[in-house]
Amino acid sequence: MKIKPLGSRVLVKQLSSEEVTKSGILLPDTADKEKKAQGKIVELGNGSEVTSLGLKVGDTVVFGKYAGEEVEMEENGKKVEYKILYVGKEKDDSDILAIIE
Repeated sequence: MKIKPLGSRVLVKQLSSEEVTKSGILLPDTADKEKKAQGKIVELGNGSEVTSLGLKVGDTVVFGKYAGEEVEMEENGKKVEYKILYVGKEKDDSDILAIIE
């Protein structure tokens, strides 16, 4: 199944939040901790705001901690979490805060 965001929205795959402790223990995504508020854009809507910001598939972006709507999809028998984020014309209206270069 594929998700195509509508209008001024983008589909972002959240980056993994695996961490390694000082003693070398790997803490996987399933550990009880906050997720990173960063992700890669995998699909773009066709709204004018998306094109005016110059967003493109593959960009790594920073978004608000509680921004957007979470969507869970199954890919190759594994659950993958995505966020659908709104891109507004005004910076205060947008769920995307920055692009990481």
